[in-house]
Amino acid sequence: MRLVIHDLDPKGWEQIAKNYEDCEIISDNGKIRPCVGCFGCWNKDPGKCVMNDGYENMGYLIHHADEVIVISRYTYGGVSSFVKNVFDRSLSYVLPHFDIFDGESHHKKRYEEEKPYTFIFYGHDLSEKEKESARSYVKAVSRNMHTLIKEVIFKETEEEKRPSVTKAELPHYKVILLNASMRFKDGNSAKLAGQLSSQLKKENQIIDLAAYLNKMEELVHILEEASDLVLCTPLYVDGLPSQLIRLMETMQKKYKGESKRVYLLSNMGLYEDRQLTNLFEATKKWCDVMNFDYSGGLGIGAGELVGGFMNAQRFGKWPLKKIAKGMDQLSQAIHNDLEMKDIFCGPEFPRFLYLAIANSGWKRMAKHNGITEKDLFRQL
Repeated sequence: MRLVIHDLDPKGWEQIAKNYEDCEIISDNGKIRPCVGCFGCWNKDPGKCVMNDGYENMGYLIHHADEVIVISRYTYGGVSSFVKNVFDRSLSYVLPHFDIFDGESHHKKRYEEEKPYTFIFYGHDLSEKEKESARSYVKAVSRNMHTLIKEVIFKETEEEKRPSVTKAELPHYKVILLNASMRFKDGNSAKLAGQLSSQLKKENQIIDLAAYLNKMEELVHILEEASDLVLCTPLYVDGLPSQLIRLMETMQKKYKGESKRVYLLSNMGLYEDRQLTNLFEATKKWCDVMNFDYSGGLGIGAGELVGGFMNAQRFGKWPLKKIAKGMDQLSQAIHNDLEMKDIFCGPEFPRFLYLAIANSGWKRMAKHNGITEKDLFRQL
């Protein structure tokens, strides 16, 4: 059985459906919910998402497919918000435990296999640079999910309308820090946003993207009021979380304001900060499309450790000195309306110890949720 994940509208799918009559089809029925970062697919019902919306069995479906075919609009160097949502909800395909692969920390395999994937990107007049960005993103996903890239194909489509965003002298009255995590104030993105907010001398406001999932156009209108937008976001499956991509797509269609400065404050559970590269590149590509001024960002590795130490009121002390220095540079850039070079850093904490602590923690979580350590490795 082949599994097809696509974002085509009914008319577009009708044109190619005959090529996939023997396949299991995953498409957008309007009911999919974004991953909330609860880890329930790892420590509550291992192998299955705890949200029952029809997309809870993605890990199971991928495992039982002979091949996975992904059809997606080329979107800021990667896949569209719907396809990314499916990817985010497929995290149960791997285990929560970390190991080192090719010199980087990644999740261990749940299944002893390398599932073949074919990616078909469609878009208008994609340059070689854009195609290479898509290939880079696909490689990162494949490496982290332990899959095999069979082929990456690009299909030409008609030209799309671009937003009419006016370049103008930017006002200096408001900074919006957008918390793109679904974990609200409990997430590391919210903690980092709060820290940055406290350091800013400009008027600023923190807004939770999760509160606007069903009213994206209202949020677009709110964002029009800001001179500076700081995207505070976690890394989900080697890229931007689906809900943030959906906001970006909505702004591309609906935003009618002036240009603005965009800064990035991102973190991830993986140890190596360099694994945030594709997320940063996607943000820059979105800024190019929107005619916004990408002005730099701070990328932080080992985010779960960072969040824990921030709770202990240790920000600025060991092991967060480098991160605190990066936060100072980011806040100063925002205050002075300046562009900064991207900074990537993590805590001054040994990788082997970070991975050991993270891996041992899952046993405690399993016990807390009434399951055994063996259950964590369940195969469906």
